[in-house]
Amino acid sequence: MRGEPAKDVNSPKNIASAIVAKQADLFLLSEASGEIPPGNRDGYGLYYHDCRFLNGYEIRLADTAPNVLAASSGRGSVVDFELTNEAISPPDHQNGVPEQTFGIHLQRVIDGNLEGARAAVHDEFHITNYDVNAHRLPLSLRFESAFEPMFEIRGLVPKKVGRAENPRWESGSLVLSYNGADGLLRQTTIQFDPKPRSTNGTRAEFLFQLGAGETASLCVSATISEQSESKAAPPTGILRHLQRVSDARDSSSQQWLERHTRLRSDNPALNSTIQRSLLDLEMLQTGLHGSHYYSAGLPWYAALFGRDSLISALQTMAFSTATAESTLRLLASYQGTKHDEYRDEEPGKILHELRDGELAHLNEIPQTPYYGSVDATPLFLIALCEYVNWSGKLELFTQLRSNVERALSWIDSNMRHYGGYLSYATKSSKGLGNQGWKDSGDSVMNADGSLAVQPIALVEVQGYVYRAQHSVAGLYDAIADQTRATQLRQQAEALKERFNRDFWMPEKKFLAIALQQGGKPAQVVSSNPGQALWTGIVDQRHAGAIAQRLAADDMFNGWGIRTLSAGERRYNPVGYHLGTVWPHDNSVIAAGLKRYGFAEQAHSVMSAILDAATHFEHHRLPEVFAGYDRKQFSMPVRYPVACHPQAWAAGAVPLLLTSLLGLQADALHHRLVITNPLLPPGASHLELHGVRIGGASLDLRFQTEGGRVYVDTLRSEGSTSKGSIDVVVQPQSSPAQAA
Repeated sequence: MRGEPAKDVNSPKNIASAIVAKQADLFLLSEASGEIPPGNRDGYGLYYHDCRFLNGYEIRLADTAPNVLAASSGRGSVVDFELTNEAISPPDHQNGVPEQTFGIHLQRVIDGNLEGARAAVHDEFHITNYDVNAHRLPLSLRFESAFEPMFEIRGLVPKKVGRAENPRWESGSLVLSYNGADGLLRQTTIQFDPKPRSTNGTRAEFLFQLGAGETASLCVSATISEQSESKAAPPTGILRHLQRVSDARDSSSQQWLERHTRLRSDNPALNSTIQRSLLDLEMLQTGLHGSHYYSAGLPWYAALFGRDSLISALQTMAFSTATAESTLRLLASYQGTKHDEYRDEEPGKILHELRDGELAHLNEIPQTPYYGSVDATPLFLIALCEYVNWSGKLELFTQLRSNVERALSWIDSNMRHYGGYLSYATKSSKGLGNQGWKDSGDSVMNADGSLAVQPIALVEVQGYVYRAQHSVAGLYDAIADQTRATQLRQQAEALKERFNRDFWMPEKKFLAIALQQGGKPAQVVSSNPGQALWTGIVDQRHAGAIAQRLAADDMFNGWGIRTLSAGERRYNPVGYHLGTVWPHDNSVIAAGLKRYGFAEQAHSVMSAILDAATHFEHHRLPEVFAGYDRKQFSMPVRYPVACHPQAWAAGAVPLLLTSLLGLQADALHHRLVITNPLLPPGASHLELHGVRIGGASLDLRFQTEGGRVYVDTLRSEGSTSKGSIDVVVQPQSSPAQAA
């Protein structure tokens, strides 16, 4: 389940520099050398369905580690490594090989779409002798596998374990097998071309004799499988000429980008970050039962998460609605139907997390699925409404109307039970203690450092409910059910009134992070109220104080807004939710600041996050980074076990851009409203091509002249069922109008 990886001697320590490749359900984390450090507990490895099929892959050149020159993982499922040799001294100390004599290019392709329960990783080594003399190069590859479940790597000790078979060689191929306690045989078959000169344990040994300027190649394919039969599925065979596969993947990625709104601006960093964001989302897109969704993040959260998958879809709605529709249908199919305390399931709830691995099959974990999320349900409703706003497809609402009503009923029932606010109190013995987006055990606290006591009503979650009720009311308006629409709006406004009374801390001029047992406020300054701004629930009279407080030095560290004020007792710049900076959190907060008219503050947040992105490889924003002040370090400090790529981190800059430009789709009324447009930092003009509103496609140009931003429609093609799209540019609306 989500929440920070467990902290014990066996839990992961650092994957900040990992090179990540993924396709479908298969992904691999390696070092910059292409290796998986044998026996590592950091999370490096080859994964499939919550199992680490390889936890060691060692490359040795005459018993020396390769010297890393470069590594590039910008293409998702294709990775390139450039290596060379250290000085090689033969046993007789004669005719040694100087350092940097050999150039070794390793290209890796992940293939997660094989038939059956199989997938493969293909490595192709090209070894070139750059010397004027001939040289011999001994090369060895050693493999290791313990077939650990993901949750074991994160610190959970399984009650039942299967049986690992002794490694064996069959016709030059290495076979690693594990008979799982769930009855599945998990197997890795490693093939080589050419075949090894010799083998030793799980080591394959090769000898290359290379003349001056000559190049030799070695192909390695690791096919993994899981099935109930005792006989392993046949391997896929060696895949040669990976460049052709690489070119095909590049073509596929280009097609993915073309299906999304395309950005052109005079800020190269912005262009690069947006493209990287969309490509990371392509990488994280995963299929289940014929539907697609964004996996939350690699390596820890390669699964369907209600909150994460919905937020990443929301963040990118202006770029594409396709994954949002698929995600909504998938989550609706898993909507809670009964009371199950072990899984924190209740009728109408949207799931938190779904896993597919040995521990899930054995029911040792509740993620089958697990429903311990207080916010996934209102976020489901918000995402559905935003999908209709952008797509104009009201039929999805009519098809999921019963799911909508069950979700609303669960919200109503919960709020009646907990005194008027959507709250959580964990029932599962293996459930999450905190069930908002800050779901680590110590994330909700009092000013004295003590932890808040359940039941807990989070500040931003009440805002989600408010926005969900107002938004769904609009859908009922569209189908002429005024009675239901009016009822929802009345509920929303009643919630807003008591919210601004009960959550406001007059002495701190800020909103409490939560109300806890007995309705007592948890009086700390945190980022959560910033997300409440996004929903419109905050009274205008409080909004200015909140915006000012979020911009103060104890909250804004120069790279973004911290999760917790540096002045609070539990502040920790490397605490998961205790003072770190989360790109997705900042994107939602900036959207809220812009909504309430604090455009310059929103601009500052985007500037900080965009600057931070330039310090990460390929401009890939990680899940989270440390809260140290920008004045202290000239670059954002990495959080050691942060996911990268991570879905809602990838969605952060697309949402920041959408918010700053003020884009609000209203496809049902065939219009695009642009409110107080503001260009991102470093850009004097930009164009959006292929913005889709209903059945129409628009090209828009934003240009700064004389301190104002002007908007031109360059192209408009297609139409909604009601006619062409009107582009309406307007000044900042009031919060009441926006809500």
